[in-house]
Amino acid sequence: MPMLLDPSRKYKRYIPLNLPDRTWPSKTLERPPIWLSTDLRDGNQALANPMTIEQKWRFFKLLVKCGFKEIEIAYPAASDTDFGFVRQIVESDEVPDDVWLQVLTPARADLIKRTIDAVAGSKKAILHMYNATSPCFRDVVFRNSKEKTLELAITHTKLVRQLTDECTAKYGTEFRYEYSPETFSQTEPEFAIEICNAVKEAWGRAGPGPDRIIFNLPATVEIATPNHYADQIEHFSRNIKDREHIIISLHPHNDRGTAIAAAELAQMAGADRVEGCVFGNGERTGNVDLANLAFNLYTQGISPNLDFSDLQSVIDIVTSCNDLPIHPRHPYAGDLVFTAFSGSHQDAIKKGFEAQIQRHKANAEKGEPQWWDIPYLPIDPADIGCTYEAVIRVNSQSGKGGIAYIIKQHLGLDLPRKLQVSFYQVIQDIADREAREMTHSIGEGSNVRAASYVELTSPADKTKSDVAVAGSWGVGVDSDISASGLRAVLSAVCNAIGDRPLPELQLNIGFGVKSTEADIADAILHTLKLEIPRKLSTSFFEVVQRAARDANYPLALDELSNLFARTYRYEIPGRFELVDFNLSSLEDKRKTIQANITVDGKPRTIHGEGNGPISAFINALQSQFVGEVTLSVKEFAEHAIGEGSDTVAASYIELLRVSENERSTAWGVGVDSDTTRVNYKAVLSAANSLDLKVREA
Repeated sequence: MPMLLDPSRKYKRYIPLNLPDRTWPSKTLERPPIWLSTDLRDGNQALANPMTIEQKWRFFKLLVKCGFKEIEIAYPAASDTDFGFVRQIVESDEVPDDVWLQVLTPARADLIKRTIDAVAGSKKAILHMYNATSPCFRDVVFRNSKEKTLELAITHTKLVRQLTDECTAKYGTEFRYEYSPETFSQTEPEFAIEICNAVKEAWGRAGPGPDRIIFNLPATVEIATPNHYADQIEHFSRNIKDREHIIISLHPHNDRGTAIAAAELAQMAGADRVEGCVFGNGERTGNVDLANLAFNLYTQGISPNLDFSDLQSVIDIVTSCNDLPIHPRHPYAGDLVFTAFSGSHQDAIKKGFEAQIQRHKANAEKGEPQWWDIPYLPIDPADIGCTYEAVIRVNSQSGKGGIAYIIKQHLGLDLPRKLQVSFYQVIQDIADREAREMTHSIGEGSNVRAASYVELTSPADKTKSDVAVAGSWGVGVDSDISASGLRAVLSAVCNAIGDRPLPELQLNIGFGVKSTEADIADAILHTLKLEIPRKLSTSFFEVVQRAARDANYPLALDELSNLFARTYRYEIPGRFELVDFNLSSLEDKRKTIQANITVDGKPRTIHGEGNGPISAFINALQSQFVGEVTLSVKEFAEHAIGEGSDTVAASYIELLRVSENERSTAWGVGVDSDTTRVNYKAVLSAANSLDLKVREA
């Protein structure tokens, strides 16, 4: 069906608040909010394949490392898996004394009790209860009146008070209470205030400072421009009773693409706290992006009280746990956000860096602040663990200034103007012909060296007007100025020879102790089409080094690929082989599997359950081993090979085996046209490399 010519016949506009004396537009952000990460709860429930227990642990430790003091870890009453994960955290020593564990429950007595049982014994816990309050949810989803909705919130808040008091008396857990009128942004403003006042009264112990009750006011669905959300927050903040006894928390979703703006304006309107996910994962279009908000504050000179100094490590963990990529243009975190291809942008950045060096030098001498002020770069990439390597990159849109900047930064050469023009034409020709970005390597030295530039022309290269036509340029660099001139001459000669045929050289290319990790990974990519992940690359690099030392000669290309296949049982039959499988979903979104495999050539049927397809298969597989053996995925990566109908998937899994007195790991590799089967092949490939005793059939 095409878009309507008159959408007003189908969609209603939001009703703006009458708030003519609003004050938030004249305010600015002066301090960071209280941060609440809901990656492990709201973020996790939005994943096609929810995180495994191991992935949740890895994510939790990352959040603590980044400085989050409030972390929503689960909806523990939703499943035994979530309940068990919460108990693991509570019973561990991994939770710092100043970190609050938050757990979510709907307003249902049995689920509230189960949720409090989950956090019993923790040091600090926030019990987060919600019920939906908007007309659509009251009338359509729950068929409740306003009175019934209000009664539901009051009754269950009193139950929360009773059960948390009992838990504190028995286990010593310190509780705080958070209440969410779900769908707040679509709820009548006065009713939202009425129900929150009633909840606060039912809770009965809201006070100043640490005793404040948390009212989370979510834009469960973003339905209006961000200024409307700010109006709603300011109206609530003005009219709720005992404002000083309340923390107003935000939970914006990104349905209209304005969650960042909504969160910032709503803080200006009086909110104290923001809930979201590190890179904006969440239902539909996601939750508000907490890293983005933090960096926005940081670039205004306000410390966000979160540490993303090693941003790439944060990206690696989040993407591996969520199995979701970061868009190349994602603010601050994307691969291309600090990159300029356009010639005019490159020229401005080049001049900005040069001017800043001089400006900072003068500032330092005067004891003045050294402000960051570079065109097109609102943040210094170095502050978040990035380099200047890719700030300027070359393609067919690049200008002379950008190309000259790259040569100066990475080779230390300050090209004369005429050579800039000449080399610019070379780059343009290559970029236009090959229609791709040109990359460069990094290199810098500590010694002062001389650079020479020579243009060689032939006497025959003269026109009748005796004006020399363009010759061949050469560049030479050496610590000795005479040697640099000679190198420039040789460089120009080589350039003049160009593509002319030369005597054939027979090269014996091999891989050994002098090869780099990148050399070996590139070789595997070109021979087997496998883009092996960084950790597997490091592991195989060590294998190659040992093999080359043992053989006492470099390995040929085919020997290298055969070594990879043997090491990781790639496309080589092993003890465990997959025949077929049947995967289905349970009511709680968990997966159940029945798989037919062969063990030492003999058929066997296995069964298992898990949060996702991989964990279900591993659960089925580990039941076949003797003793208390636990298998789990330590690392996981995948990519496509080929294009169109010929595309297949490649999967890489590092499998961790834990028994009573032993831990061991092994990598497995699988390739298949089926995106689920390929992961099972990788698991079995890894299992074939582990010392596993199989039960009798």
